[in-house]
Amino acid sequence: MAATVQCFGKAYVRLSQFSFLPLRQFQSSLQRLPVMASPRFSPFVLTRHLFLKAASLKEAYAAQTADGLARYKDRPEDYLESEEYIERYGTNPVWAGYRRNHKGGIPPQKTRKTCIRGDKISGNPCPICRDPNVIIHPQNVKLLQQFISPHTGTVYDPSQTGVCQKQQKKMYEAINTAQDHGLLPFQIPYVELSGEDYSNSHNAVGSTPPPSCLTSGDPWYKWYNKITPDEKEVAKVRKMYKAFLS
Repeated sequence: MAATVQCFGKAYVRLSQFSFLPLRQFQSSLQRLPVMASPRFSPFVLTRHLFLKAASLKEAYAAQTADGLARYKDRPEDYLESEEYIERYGTNPVWAGYRRNHKGGIPPQKTRKTCIRGDKISGNPCPICRDPNVIIHPQNVKLLQQFISPHTGTVYDPSQTGVCQKQQKKMYEAINTAQDHGLLPFQIPYVELSGEDYSNSHNAVGSTPPPSCLTSGDPWYKWYNKITPDEKEVAKVRKMYKAFLS
């Protein structure tokens, strides 16, 4: 009986060693892992990583904007002839192929008011705000011509180009200034003139004859001498203002 119990004990010890072997290997592997490996997947570290990434993107955009303004501030038209512009846009205008972000299948009638509010930049800025090298200026004629219809001479609607309202207002001002300075042509509507509009033969532009009442010695208003006031009304007015009449 004692020998049988001893045999069962030895068998149990052997089986326990094999059964707990994977657990021991897992514990040893956990001990070999670095200390900072597990917190890498925590939500706090992930949020901090995204925040730093967004901050770095803003800094990069600010640096690119400052660089573009420094290079093309005095001559903004040089950017449209540079290799950088040709590589990015080719021969197309800056607004070609731009698609706005909006809910639903029908785009809104008006574009957003502005793409940049302080330090915040919208997810899909307009063609002017997304490229800091594109500078709206009256001397940048090639850029302004991209927003003017060559057939009608009118400025494209922002719903077609996708430009925000702030940049569209600057576009209107720059186009008007360029037209006033003679940098951009503008179309004057043709009006056919007729001789009747500029002749003095009809009564509208002819000499007005003097009134007959002035030459005859009568007063200017014929009814002026014929008015006779009502005695009852005069009495009421005198009674009302008796204290003020001398």
